[in-house]
Amino acid sequence: MKAPKEEGIIEKAMQKSLIGLALLMAVFVLTFPQIAAAATAREIDRDVNIALSKLYQTTPAAKKLSKVAKGILVFPSIIKGGFVVGGQYGEGALRMGGKTTGYYNTVSASYGLQIGAQSFGYALFFIDDNGLKYLDKSEGWEVGVDPNVVLVDKGAARALSTTSAKSGIYVFFFNQKGLMADLSIEGSKITKITPKK
Repeated sequence: MKAPKEEGIIEKAMQKSLIGLALLMAVFVLTFPQIAAAATAREIDRDVNIALSKLYQTTPAAKKLSKVAKGILVFPSIIKGGFVVGGQYGEGALRMGGKTTGYYNTVSASYGLQIGAQSFGYALFFIDDNGLKYLDKSEGWEVGVDPNVVLVDKGAARALSTTSAKSGIYVFFFNQKGLMADLSIEGSKITKITPKK
């Protein structure tokens, strides 16, 4: 049996977590009301086209990799928010040979010192068939568990070429807006979806 003091501490911790979760939901609803409704396939494709166009304009390395990539999975807008408890969500499309071959969502949750909200996008460039096969056969791929993923920052992008990138998956971030500092997809779960037409 727990002492009354311990019960009080546990109860306060639970209250703080619930308040944090409520604030997180409020931040999501007020800051990003468009997330309430899932996007249609047409909307996802439109947003992917815009995102890729902007990415190629600002990051020449991404444009070069697009010419050798077996597939490119693009999440045009990831919404991330947190107040102790955090989460992020977005929808995107896999392009192979310039055509959409599937739709996916990305979801992650976290717990720790965090506060704020932000939006960003990212694109995964699958350089060989192994990564694509893994994505296809997995019932929800948790990033960080095989295959190998390389985050490409501005410094690495300058040194990256089609000859140095022979295998693996390369990730480019873009369109970051908001107050949260770090960008990461580690622990994100990517799952195939079937959006409305």
